[in-house]
Amino acid sequence: MKWYADRPGRFLRQVLADVVALAWIGGWIWLGVQVHDTVQRLRGPGDGLVNAGGGLRDTFRDAAASAGKVPFVGEQLANALGAGTHAGSRLVDAGNGEIDIAESLAFWVPVALVLAPVLFALLLWLPLRVRYARSAAAVRRIGALDGGDDLLALRALTRLPLRTLARVSDDPAGDWRKGRRRVIGELAAMEQNSLGLRRST
Repeated sequence: MKWYADRPGRFLRQVLADVVALAWIGGWIWLGVQVHDTVQRLRGPGDGLVNAGGGLRDTFRDAAASAGKVPFVGEQLANALGAGTHAGSRLVDAGNGEIDIAESLAFWVPVALVLAPVLFALLLWLPLRVRYARSAAAVRRIGALDGGDDLLALRALTRLPLRTLARVSDDPAGDWRKGRRRVIGELAAMEQNSLGLRRST
């Protein structure tokens, strides 16, 4: 496929449009990354709870294990200290829940923020670029064939404005039917020029 025109004016417009579209997409993706990093910081309290709960749980578990060795009352002491172990575990669970919520938000908020503008740009810009590339490649390929000028001239007759065709000949369709090479060549060149392409040689 041919992505860019040969003529400088259209070539520059296409490059500018591509740069703007890619900058738009890149800017929104960059913003999404910044939002992700910002929202990710919300997991800080959850990490704190996990660390505090884990420390509390381990401390009470070790204390319960030591208290269990005390003669006569060891079992009762171990059971009493076991409540602290459960409290630490609950803190760890609460912290993990906060971390899960923060990580989910850190993923979905940027996706929701970035998806619409990026899709809008892709749906608006990409089909136009692909359509141009296909059309330009087809015109270039046909122009290089024997009889390609005739086909391009016919396309020009069916597609270009009447006032443009009138500049070539008083009867461009009749001249095309009669095989007048000058008119056919001019029409073929106009069709190529409409896509910013130089005349095939």
